[in-house]
Formats: sequence, structure tokens, C-alpha cells
Amino acid sequence: MEKINKKILLVEDDQNFGAVLKDYLMLNDFDVTLAKNGMEGFEKFKKDNYDMCILDVMMPYKDGYTLAKEIREKDKDIPLVFLTAKAMKEDVLKGYKVGADDYLNKPFDSEVLLAKIRTIIQRKSSETKSDNIKFEFNVGAFHLNSKLRFLTYPDQEPIKLSPKENELLKMLVLYEGDLMPRELALTKIWRDDNYFTSRSMDVYIAKLRKYLKEDPNVEILNIHGEGFRLVVKELHK
Repeated sequence: MEKINKKILLVEDDQNFGAVLKDYLMLNDFDVTLAKNGMEGFEKFKKDNYDMCILDVMMPYKDGYTLAKEIREKDKDIPLVFLTAKAMKEDVLKGYKVGADDYLNKPFDSEVLLAKIRTIIQRKSSETKSDNIKFEFNVGAFHLNSKLRFLTYPDQEPIKLSPKENELLKMLVLYEGDLMPRELALTKIWRDDNYFTSRSMDVYIAKLRKYLKEDPNVEILNIHGEGFRLVVKELHK
């Protein structure tokens, strides 16, 4: 059966850099369409179906944030990665608020970009399936039913999770073994990232750790300044 390459829309106003990046991605089995500004990018987006969009932030006529909002209005699930020469916290947060899946600061390692692209496309695919179909997950010895909000451990009464506990644990499970960015969780679950919502999320993480401590093989790691990572140790038979 013939393999179908994933389609990427790359919007980058630096034509030399854009051409080099396009060639690199195509050499790695992606089908890439290059647009030189936000206006052209949106026109190309409307005319075809893509698996991911990679957007430069600073562009003439229409910047990456504006383009991302327009893309999100047409497709709320398509993965978006921003390329930026500046990475102030407010810029990163602004990107997450318009639906970014990740950020890369220029200059960046092309292999890192490649790894991120593959991870995000794979995760987005499983996330979409999970949102639509799957609502039961195994977390070590625990079983999570995200529809009923029950977290169950063998031979114990199920724990009824609050809506936010449930959303946060499900998100951690979907990111299992990988970094779940703090800003992304806050904007998706709390709809804002400020001091109070951030402290609130820390309280919920502490609650989840308390529930999960029954299984010593399950751990929520704090990645300082970046987010959290759910780790489930494999038991060697």
C-alpha cells in the first residue's frame, strides 16, 4: 500500500529560509506548501487540506497570530507550530491562546523541529480519536473513565474526580511520557494564564498526585518553568 505523506503548510516571509526549510521537510517525507506571507498563507489554507501549519510570527500584511486565529475558525483541531525570533513569555502565551501546539525560537535545530512535528501530528491524531471515541485509559494500575470521571484502583472504591481534575488528568495521560506545557493546560482548561489560575492548577496537580500515590510506578514530574510530565514506569517481568 502506498504511503501518503503528511501535508504541511509552511508560512514564512524569509524566502531563503522558507525554501531551505521546505526542502528539508520534503527530504523527510512531508508534502510541503510554502507561502511567503499571512495573506497568501490563508488563501492556500482554504484551497487544500493540511495535517499541520508552521507559521512565522512576524510577517508583513498579516502576522502569524492573526493567521492562526483565521485558521482556527476554519479548523479548530489542526496542529499549529509557531516560528519566532523572540520568545517573551507574553508572546508564547499569546500563541497558546490562539491555539498553538508548540513554539520554536529561531535559530533552531532542524532535527528538533522534525521530532516535534512528528510527535505533534501523532499526538493530535490520537487526541482527536480519544476525544471522539476513547474515554477509558489505563494509568499504571489505575483505570480512568473520563466520561463518568471515575478513577479506579484495584480493590478500592472509585474516586469521583471534579471536572477540572478529570480534564487535567486526561490531558496528562494524552501527553504521557512527554512534556505537557503549563501554558497550554491553563489556556485549554482554565481559559487563562495568570497568577491565580497557575496556583489553582498547582493545587489540582497536588490532588492528582495524592490520588495516584497508591501506585508507586505512576508519577507526575514538575518540569521547572515549563510544565508537567506523567511518567508510568514499566514493570519488568
